[in-house]
Amino acid sequence: MWVEAVLGMAKIARLTGRQVFAAVYTEGRSWSNNLVALRALPNDLGSSRYGFAVGKRLGGAVDRNKVRRRLREAVRHTPVKEGWDIILVARHNAAMTDYDTLKKATEELLSRAQLLDNRIDKA
Repeated sequence: MWVEAVLGMAKIARLTGRQVFAAVYTEGRSWSNNLVALRALPNDLGSSRYGFAVGKRLGGAVDRNKVRRRLREAVRHTPVKEGWDIILVARHNAAMTDYDTLKKATEELLSRAQLLDNRIDKA
């Protein structure tokens, strides 16, 4: 959708609030690789929501925001099953890699978690 492409991730797709993050961390399952850790918990909503955690150990604000933007864009361009709360946690090596590598690492984790939506839309 054009509006979503201009404004970024839709507000309904954002995972916000300490309690929601804590629930995903404590009750959800996790998968990881050397660039990203993924935590996921099913929700009762009709859509998936995403949260991004980038710690201060990754570097300054510019570096952290760059990694956050790259993760957000990688998820936005990857078809994910509906009804999940997903948190992507950037690891230290994520600050030193390019977008394509980060996108592949994110897709690999979503695939391992069986969260990729493999349906083909025939419009």
